[in-house]
Amino acid sequence: MSINYRFYPSLLNNFSRYLQAGTMPVQALIDSINRVPTPTTVAQERGTSFEEAIVKGTDEARFDPDIVNKVRKLLPRPIVDTQVYCQWEIEDVLFYGYVDLIGKFKAVDLKTTGSYQKDRYLFNHQNLYLHALKRKGIKLMEYVITDFTDVYVESYTLTHPIDRQLEEIRQLKAFLEEHRPLITDKKIFVAPGEEPDARRKSR
Repeated sequence: MSINYRFYPSLLNNFSRYLQAGTMPVQALIDSINRVPTPTTVAQERGTSFEEAIVKGTDEARFDPDIVNKVRKLLPRPIVDTQVYCQWEIEDVLFYGYVDLIGKFKAVDLKTTGSYQKDRYLFNHQNLYLHALKRKGIKLMEYVITDFTDVYVESYTLTHPIDRQLEEIRQLKAFLEEHRPLITDKKIFVAPGEEPDARRKSR
């Protein structure tokens, strides 16, 4: 089957919020699909900085050393690679993205949040990374999460149901076709004869 669409987790997670919460206006979703620039929030900047501190040791003095140590203890040893590109073909969709780091058997994505609720990532589309990385021997997808007062872990295996994520992928295809004249991010649609691979050209 030829690939007609390229989807990535944050796009799908935004669409999921649109479907589930009903609080995101259609135009806000379309702006998100079109990657309309928005200012980086303080929380986003802190999250990015925390990830850099954990993985590279950059400015780690900004953060509570106990939290930094707790998070590092949960990372795979050895870390085989960081910012790992992965893709998985789901019918006529190329699902793709970059997972923070992988070990020999598990992938880890670092998350920061203002407040944590249990099973927050149960239906997260990043869970599909696990299936994209299966051929690398990855059997576990873990979210290592901090609210900067404590550290939490959510673990998902290849047997974890992904029915809701797959249904949302089908629903997003229908949404895009319905609003196609408004979609300006042409990377989402794969033109006939175009190479579907979505990795960053600079890598």
